[in-house]
Amino acid sequence: MDKSPLALLDLVERLGNLIRAELRRIGAEHGLQVVHLQALAYLQRANRYSNTPQALAEFLHLTKGTISQSLLLLDRRGLIERYEDEVDRRVVRLRLSALGEQVLAEAQIGAQWQEATREISANRVRNGVSALRETLFMMQVDNGGRTFGVCHSCAYLQRESQRVFRCGVMGDRLSGPETRRICREHSPKSSEQPG
Repeated sequence: MDKSPLALLDLVERLGNLIRAELRRIGAEHGLQVVHLQALAYLQRANRYSNTPQALAEFLHLTKGTISQSLLLLDRRGLIERYEDEVDRRVVRLRLSALGEQVLAEAQIGAQWQEATREISANRVRNGVSALRETLFMMQVDNGGRTFGVCHSCAYLQRESQRVFRCGVMGDRLSGPETRRICREHSPKSSEQPG
């Protein structure tokens, strides 16, 4: 078995192609393109600091224009809702509508992946996730990008009680469920950073 970094790249590239093909198939069933499904899936997982058009563009590594056009389509179809930020009314926030949630539930994004990995041991999956996470982190750092990690893995998350947390960057209180969402302000804990 080839253990070179290029072998890993080849595998990730092939998996990416298969995943995009599945997303194209799912999107066609709903009259959507891959980018639209990716935007919906992102908004479903984004926290309150990350649900803006700019954060979506950064996460998907797309231009503001591409994201703007995609959001217009999703808005016209009633799949997302736009609303003003409570603190800064200039900031537009996004969330899935009930119809958007329904489309994602019907799409079953990731079902093919779960089926394909069902026979792989949990330990092997953890090792694979760890290697890919380190690779992703290094590529994001090298490209000056944000990590967009889950809050509970952030170096700045502070626990105030069993169910209440505080974001050390923004200063806001967070509930347990909020700490399981992705955040553009994320900074990996030093134990998670490759070293």
